[in-house]
Amino acid sequence: MKLGFLFFGDNPDEKWELCKQMGVQCAIAKLAPELTGRQEPWRYDAMYTAYSNFEDNGLKLIGLEGDQFDMNRIKFGLPGREVDVMHYCEMLENMGRLGVKLLCYNFMAGIGWYRTHTALKERGGALVSGFDYAYSSLQPLTSYGGLEEERLWDNYAWFLEQVLPVAEKAGVKMALHPDDPPVSPLRGIARIFTSADAIRRALALSENSSHGLTFCQGTYVTMGEDVVALIEEFRKRIFFVHVRDVIGNNVNFRETFHDNGPTDMVATFKAYKQFCPDIPLRSDHVPTMAGEDNENHGYAMKGNLFGIGYMKGLMEALEISVE
Repeated sequence: MKLGFLFFGDNPDEKWELCKQMGVQCAIAKLAPELTGRQEPWRYDAMYTAYSNFEDNGLKLIGLEGDQFDMNRIKFGLPGREVDVMHYCEMLENMGRLGVKLLCYNFMAGIGWYRTHTALKERGGALVSGFDYAYSSLQPLTSYGGLEEERLWDNYAWFLEQVLPVAEKAGVKMALHPDDPPVSPLRGIARIFTSADAIRRALALSENSSHGLTFCQGTYVTMGEDVVALIEEFRKRIFFVHVRDVIGNNVNFRETFHDNGPTDMVATFKAYKQFCPDIPLRSDHVPTMAGEDNENHGYAMKGNLFGIGYMKGLMEALEISVE
């Protein structure tokens, strides 16, 4: 397996050094202009600069994650989406040129991963985020107004038709992340990837070899799904894994430490070893621990030190090789 880490931008800092000290060699990055200070990563020069920055600092950029530029015209089906999808295809082509073969993407319109609370107390006073659907239902609509589920499905099918042939030719695996939280609607906007059945519907839209999944354990836990059974079912379509755990269900949950939730982590890693042993994976949504700033909740470094160490321990015990 390829053990990776998500970097926001490509400016070396302490996190880069800590990752290398932990033995992490693979970088996943979000390269949106607001993070890099450069042009959008659909431009080859911008992506090449980022790729070189990681390489020059001893890390291999193997994938991109998240919206690399504003995707809302595509997701909402608004005028101008043809221009945006053209740039998206340029990005895929440039990823292929550089050997960046993974793209973790989502189709959450208007609102990305969302939490109603960001400083809940966890074990030992660590801070975690959480979601309460009743609380979210009291919040106003966003500036986008409403969006119906079938309209979003139509927009997603159109998007796949445009990008999958380009991704396949470039050798880039497109890994769909489920909706987090998996509820619909959220502040008036439909969410469509909220269950395993919805993911099955998404996969059935195309047999293209570049069409697959980011298997986010925590999201499937909040859906109430059998995580180990889904790893076996989706084994040929899992391109990337997010390892985290949560306590609760889709309408009320909180994040927790990797070793403190309901998921049988040993069983999940055994399943990864058996069914998809070559996938990249990373620690995700970790607690903010003592002495840390909670501004970027879910992505503080001490929680990731714990999470990566925990994952490496599992992998060594299960004799899973790590790149």
